[in-house]
Amino acid sequence: MLFHTGADLSIRTAMTDPTPHPLAEATAPDLDLIDTLARSALASVPPAFAAAAQGIVLRVEDFASDAMLEALEIEDAFALTGLYDGIPLTEKSVMDQPNGPDVIWLFRRAILDEWVARGDVGLGDLVTHVLVHELAHHLGWSDDDIARIDRWWE
Repeated sequence: MLFHTGADLSIRTAMTDPTPHPLAEATAPDLDLIDTLARSALASVPPAFAAAAQGIVLRVEDFASDAMLEALEIEDAFALTGLYDGIPLTEKSVMDQPNGPDVIWLFRRAILDEWVARGDVGLGDLVTHVLVHELAHHLGWSDDDIARIDRWWE
C-alpha cells in the first residue's frame, strides 16, 4: 500500500530548484481563459465577416448540456468542442420572429481534451479554430463546405 505522509511534504518543501520550469506553478486553463482566447479570435475576424460576427453571443461552458448532446445524438461530451445555436444568415428572413440571439458555444473540457490529445497545436490556435468553425455555420456553411477549405485534422 502506498500513501503520503507529512514527511513527504517537508521533503518537497526543503527541495530547492534554482530554475523552476515556467509551468511548474501553472493551473489548468479555466473558463475565463478560454473565453478570453475566443473573444480575442472573434475580435480579429477579417473585416468582410466582422459585421456578421457582431450579433453573435459567445458562451463558454465546461461541457455541452445533456439536452444539447441528446439533440445531436452525441453520447460522449468530450466529442463536442463547439456548437452554433441559431439560424444561419443564409436562412434568415425579415419575416422571422426572433427566438433569441445566435450563440456560439465552446466547451472547455472537450477543447482541453483535444488540445492534450493532439499535442501539436497551441491552445489559442485550437480555440480560434473551433470558434471560426462555428462562425462558418453562422454564415451558412455546412461541415462539408468547411472541410473543403479547412484541413485542420491533417
